[in-house]
Amino acid sequence: MDEEKLPSDGDIGSVMGFSGFGKKARTFDLEAIFEQTRRTAIERSQRVLEDQQKGAQVEEEGESSKSVKPSVPSQRDKAAARNQQSSTSSSDSSDSDSELVGPPVPPQHGAQEDELVGPPLPSGYRDNTANSDDDDDDDSEADTKDEDDDDDDNPVKKIPDTHEIILQHGTKTVSALGLDPSGARLVTGGYDYDVRFWDFAGMDQALQAFRTLQPCECHQIKSLQYSITGDVLLVVSGNAQAKVLDRDGFNVMECIKGDQYIVDMANTKGHTAMLNCGCWHPKIKEEFMTCSNDGTVRTWDVNSEKKHKSVFKPRSQQGKKVVPTCCTYSRDGKLVAAGCQDGTIQIWDRNMSVHTKFHCRQAHTPGSDTSCLCFSYDGITLASRGGDDTLKIWDIRNFRKPVNEANRLTNYFSMTDCCFSPDDRLVVTGTSVKKEEGNGKLVFFDRASFQKVYEIEVTNASVVRCLWHPKLNQIMVGTGNGLAKVYYDPVKSHRGAKLCVVKSKRKEKHAETLTQDYIITPHALPMFREARQRSTRKQLEKDRLDPKKSHKPEPPVSGPGRGGRVAAHGGTLSSFIVKNIALDKTDDSNPREAILRHAKEASENPYWIAPAYEQTQPEPLFAEESEEDEEADKEPEWKKRKI
Repeated sequence: MDEEKLPSDGDIGSVMGFSGFGKKARTFDLEAIFEQTRRTAIERSQRVLEDQQKGAQVEEEGESSKSVKPSVPSQRDKAAARNQQSSTSSSDSSDSDSELVGPPVPPQHGAQEDELVGPPLPSGYRDNTANSDDDDDDDSEADTKDEDDDDDDNPVKKIPDTHEIILQHGTKTVSALGLDPSGARLVTGGYDYDVRFWDFAGMDQALQAFRTLQPCECHQIKSLQYSITGDVLLVVSGNAQAKVLDRDGFNVMECIKGDQYIVDMANTKGHTAMLNCGCWHPKIKEEFMTCSNDGTVRTWDVNSEKKHKSVFKPRSQQGKKVVPTCCTYSRDGKLVAAGCQDGTIQIWDRNMSVHTKFHCRQAHTPGSDTSCLCFSYDGITLASRGGDDTLKIWDIRNFRKPVNEANRLTNYFSMTDCCFSPDDRLVVTGTSVKKEEGNGKLVFFDRASFQKVYEIEVTNASVVRCLWHPKLNQIMVGTGNGLAKVYYDPVKSHRGAKLCVVKSKRKEKHAETLTQDYIITPHALPMFREARQRSTRKQLEKDRLDPKKSHKPEPPVSGPGRGGRVAAHGGTLSSFIVKNIALDKTDDSNPREAILRHAKEASENPYWIAPAYEQTQPEPLFAEESEEDEEADKEPEWKKRKI
């Protein structure tokens, strides 16, 4: 009974490709098995090919191709195939090299059945057509490659300026911009002392900041920058103490203030004057740098806020103190650069703070504030934006003369930015304008030729800050009228502003307004309301029995007081003084007579003054008034005034 339920070896062999089931276990020859499987595939391909040939013959006899159905192998054919398969399993594999392997080939290529391997070719297949198609494909690929090469050769086409969004920071100058390394959050700071946080993923088309704070009270924000990990934010303002905030704006640390009465600034623990700039180390996440009007550039550690790590002191050619207006690290973090008010650019080795490694004495006009220094991504080129309306490119290996220079770039701000494009082929900076005298522009220069290749008119105010994020490929701009603009391209840019422009504005929830002004108190609610008495007479009777409610108020006490109650004026000394303080006690008597009234008593009983001067005190003699004087004293006052 069990043998009848099991399938035959022929059925299993037709499915699996080999036979011999139910026999003793033996060692299998893998090459023989693969050869057997290949033969089975060849046989099936031949059967399908024969069916297609039969169908082609029917089409030639005039029958419709739609009515032709592929022939289904009958039971006899299946049995014959099984028998043939069992016979081929024991045959030699040397004759199978020229047979067809794979799916069937169209009938037009019957002569090539022994050579073709692969899926069937279309009915109108020709070799020359294939060659021409290959040529066309090659030409199209070559064209696309040429276009890509043109795009790669022309850096202007990579500028993402097709779209923009406007973030309203305030009404005053946006003097600081910062974007975290991932490009998820933008932070802006301005002359209005505010720092605003913008989250691209959380904003909608309303473009509202999710947090606004004043970390430095009434000091203008000079610089904002996220660390390389993006978990903390450096805030440099107009005071002498830099702050570090976390991503949500809470205080992490505040630098200590130095002693302003110490002459040598290296002996103080911190800055003693207004800060100008600050930035994070590009490799060490805990270290940052600040420069100040006290003439020093200091490095700090987030974990030790009580003292700086190191001090760099810029010096003029005469060895005098100069004020650094901007500072930055090189891309590898090994160099520290500072631009000074005397027009010099001084670069130190980060581990050697005494002597400069590179020094250019006349980089910019003395007395002008160098507003920005920026290293290229390759670490060789340095761009400097001067207060003398110039933008210069320097090779730090030959630091005596600039490689290129651009003039007539108006600069009214001490923090006007310059930066390199992500591919290091363009240099970007902003221009300043006076109020209602034109538009501020974002200008792009080719790094090699230093020709102005492109410009963007941003707004009718100065362009102060600019930032080109390499991951997002978006340009952030801070202006003099309180705007922060983000330029992007839907194709070339990634995330950032593209996340918020696709979100519709949230519907405002209108508060339900009351038609009448109600004064709602807790005891007016039903659960607190006392039960009302139905009868007034019963309530009066009940109140009569209450000793507190039925007690008659006592009248005020008149007189000295009785029963422990004090009179209105009281019996204390203070009440007596208050009662008699307003009494009229004016004395109209003659002051001379009032003094002489005690003369006799003082001479007879000298107690207060006379004993101390008993030996040296002269005897007092008082002149007697004559009769004329007495009459003059008796005359009325108006006669004396007339005389």
